[in-house]
Amino acid sequence: MKLKDIKPNPNNPRVLRDEKFQKLKQSITEFPKMLSLRPMVIDENNVVLGGNMRLRALQELGFTDVDDAWVKRSSDLTEQEKKRFIIADNVAFGEWDWDTLANDWEVVDLEAWGLEIPQFNQDINLDDFFEENNEEKEEKFKIILEYTEDDFNLVNEALKKHSGSKEQIVFKLLGL
Repeated sequence: MKLKDIKPNPNNPRVLRDEKFQKLKQSITEFPKMLSLRPMVIDENNVVLGGNMRLRALQELGFTDVDDAWVKRSSDLTEQEKKRFIIADNVAFGEWDWDTLANDWEVVDLEAWGLEIPQFNQDINLDDFFEENNEEKEEKFKIILEYTEDDFNLVNEALKKHSGSKEQIVFKLLGL
């Protein structure tokens, strides 16, 4: 399909800026098969319902034609269904299981693939979070942290040294 025939949605409510957009372009360059597995969705007028940022990335990367498998036409949606699809396609349902991610994937890969990984402050002493045999009522805190990759790696290594239940408590404390 000719890329020039696909029209960006003028009412697209979602954008990727700066670094995230660059990561999308990098992802398309390194893993183009992803576009077959998650194609852009267009309506009967070739207006994008899902995949506006992918379209823009492809244009910036110099593509003029795309494989037909990279585009899926949905011509039987009502106007209300189109509006719903535009939002539903961009809503992130669910939560990441940070423990599984930390144990099964490399941080550098996750970040390269566009996942924002919460950062931890290096000054956190995990032992301060735990008091063995503490029978008092558990207090709950909400902590918002920013961290560098090095800080994350330090905390991640410290978490691996503690039991699973302590990790779960820390992740709950950190809102993860």
